[in-house]
Amino acid sequence: MTTIRLLLADDHPVVRAGLRAVLEPEPDLLVVDDVASAESAVARAAAGDVDVVLMDLQFGPGMTGIEATRQITGSPAAARVIVLTTYDTEADILAAVEAGASGYLLKDAPPEELVAAVRAAAAGQSALAPAVTERLVERLRAPRTALSSRETEVLALVAEGLSNQQIAARLYVSQATIKSHLVHIFAKLDADSRTSAVAIAVARGLIRRSGPPPPTGA
Repeated sequence: MTTIRLLLADDHPVVRAGLRAVLEPEPDLLVVDDVASAESAVARAAAGDVDVVLMDLQFGPGMTGIEATRQITGSPAAARVIVLTTYDTEADILAAVEAGASGYLLKDAPPEELVAAVRAAAAGQSALAPAVTERLVERLRAPRTALSSRETEVLALVAEGLSNQQIAARLYVSQATIKSHLVHIFAKLDADSRTSAVAIAVARGLIRRSGPPPPTGA
């Protein structure tokens, strides 16, 4: 029996302890370490003795789980990464997949689903929660009304309360480009304002709501 070596990356000790309790009784799974930051996850995975990383998305200040996933999967002899999070928005899912994650599970997944996902990822297969798969399928079924990665990024910044000027500076593009993205976003969501676009996107699970209400005007 081949042993699958695991690294747990989550800033909550209780979560890491819970994952150990679920995974360690399995005869083919070995938790080699657990870390509390994305930076530590990248450094620990680089040691070369990890097959699969269970990665949270948010670690507070500093590197995000998405960036850690990108660095880990982009390294030589990379470990597989399964994102394990409470967030099920399309923006988070797409960002994780684009960063190279082999799987995306929610923290309320049944233990047997988590164990199966780890084995699938170790075997080079995808490991997506059923709800995540359904969301991606819906996106493929309606490509003309689906937001692009850039449009999702822009709308997420709108949701944080940033102005067009601030978004343009953050993304290193012109304000005219941001306005163009917003026109397409409004059309795809059938929205008539920044506020309604954010509300619709949050309700559909496309983005997470954060920050103050978005400023009015395009």
